[in-house]
Amino acid sequence: MTRRERSELIDGLIDGALPESDFLRIEAELSVNPAARREYYDRLALGAMLEAEARTFGPALIDRSASSFWRKTRWIAAGMAAAAALSLATLGGYLSKSTEAPIVASAVEQNARGFGLLVGESDTIWSHAEAMRVGALLPAGPLRLDSGIAQIELFSGVSLVVEGAAEFEIVSPMQMIVSSGRIRARVPEAAHGFQLQSPDGQVVDLGTEFAVNVADGRSEVHVFDGEVEWHPQNAAMHHLGQGQALSWDESSTLIDRPADEQGFIGVDEFTARLVQDRTSRREHWLQFSARLQHDPRLVAYYRMAAPQQWSRRLDNRATSEVVGEGAVVGAAPASDRWGNAAQALDFSPTGSRVRVVVPGEYRSLTLMTWVKINSLDRWYNSLFLTDGHELHEPHWQIMDDGRMFFSVKKREGVDRTKGERDKHIYFSPPFWHQSLSGQWLMLATVYDVDQRRVTHYLNGAPLSRETMPEDYVVENVNIGAASIGNWDLPIREDPHFAVRNLNGSMDEFALFSAPLTDEEIAEIYAHGKP
Repeated sequence: MTRRERSELIDGLIDGALPESDFLRIEAELSVNPAARREYYDRLALGAMLEAEARTFGPALIDRSASSFWRKTRWIAAGMAAAAALSLATLGGYLSKSTEAPIVASAVEQNARGFGLLVGESDTIWSHAEAMRVGALLPAGPLRLDSGIAQIELFSGVSLVVEGAAEFEIVSPMQMIVSSGRIRARVPEAAHGFQLQSPDGQVVDLGTEFAVNVADGRSEVHVFDGEVEWHPQNAAMHHLGQGQALSWDESSTLIDRPADEQGFIGVDEFTARLVQDRTSRREHWLQFSARLQHDPRLVAYYRMAAPQQWSRRLDNRATSEVVGEGAVVGAAPASDRWGNAAQALDFSPTGSRVRVVVPGEYRSLTLMTWVKINSLDRWYNSLFLTDGHELHEPHWQIMDDGRMFFSVKKREGVDRTKGERDKHIYFSPPFWHQSLSGQWLMLATVYDVDQRRVTHYLNGAPLSRETMPEDYVVENVNIGAASIGNWDLPIREDPHFAVRNLNGSMDEFALFSAPLTDEEIAEIYAHGKP
């Protein structure tokens, strides 16, 4: 695309007068070319500034559209360019193909809140269940583990194993409050000085592995390696070395005792337990998966185990034999949600995808996948998209603000300038934020024509439901050629394409020719949760 062609397309875009083919060309150019985006932003900023300037000259100019005023004042563009650049931070925005889903760029840096991560758990029941998932940031404030065992890693490098029932709070990467419970800490050199506060006093690490047990009005401190300082309430400090322990109760009675290393679960022991538990759960899932493959509603079922270098093919495990194998393009081997190497595919390299062909027509659909998202750094982050976006074809993806997106194209030849829409987009509420980066999630969407309803699911539970507008119901869905984890191919001789590949990994994808129920989605998640 020449610079002149690009400028003409940008003019047409701002004027709202582009045909669909030119719209796709400039959308792709803006996606991959920073110079094109700068030019587009400059034109928007300049148009807005000129419109504001026109207001000082009276109603005759105010009534003109910004685009009309811009066309009639091109001759001052050079003089205004520098001033326009100053407005980019507030006037910049993303181009969105769908008028239903405008996205505004933000100059605010992303941030997250917390001092550590939950990295492992076994049979845990939390009072804050909605926030406590493996890989999640620990929320601020007091936490209660009602039962089970949890492994926590603080940003300082301290590793903690917490046995329920326990009540505690992470105050900072270097400080923790324990109201009750058994906690073992492994403290690296970079975190020497770590402090653990109990109702009876404070432990100050001097380079060690130690544990505390707070229960029944007594605090116990056990040192397994290195040394600590114990600062009891209203009493002199005690120095403890390897193999030593003490108990301190409300009456300030001190009881010396040997350290009981076998009485507390350590990081190594807990890690081994998690590996064993995960192996058992994976075997259980494989048995369930083998039964699932025979479901007559299952059209396509791909486990994303990295194929051999030269074959680059994925078998469709659905026994219906409606859909053939998938062709892997660009995606790299990755560990699956069970931690097994090369049993998933990483779609983050630009252009990565799995190519499939799904013949036939379908009245209703269920789409399901397990994904690990690194970031949502594209406008649209693909899950399953048909080539182009032809009549009656579905698109399933994630917006950069964390909303799930599903649509089926209903009409062609719409006039976008008049507010006409070619489809209705079913959005979920935002479900993803940066603190979920690297976590495995099960996503599903059910398109149920008989119930006139679209339902999005996260980890087996309904995330949102929306009734289909009668004017946008598509009773026979076509798919044809499609991509898992990406969208679009270069058109004719033009090598450009919109960058929409999923920045993350996927280890399973399933497509059903019928709407699964809430109970069936929940069952799949319960059996497949790592």
